[in-house]
Amino acid sequence: MTYGWADAVGNLGVLLVLASYLGLQLGRIDSQGVAYSACNAAGAVLLLVSLTVNFNLSSVIIEIFWLAISAVGLWRGWRRRASR
Repeated sequence: MTYGWADAVGNLGVLLVLASYLGLQLGRIDSQGVAYSACNAAGAVLLLVSLTVNFNLSSVIIEIFWLAISAVGLWRGWRRRASR
């Protein structure tokens, strides 16, 4: 097995998604906050980049939905901030 740049990018994406979930579970990140959605969106983007090299349809589908859901969270978070 070779470890290339796409693997490194994908692993960074995994770390971001897992770190945001851990932060949520430890009470360090607010699930309604921009930081949680931003970490999840960035992780999904990095995973999608890695999947352009190591394609897996099921993984692409879940990452597209993960990114879309994160985008909704970001939009709602920015809207809340603007209304303050």
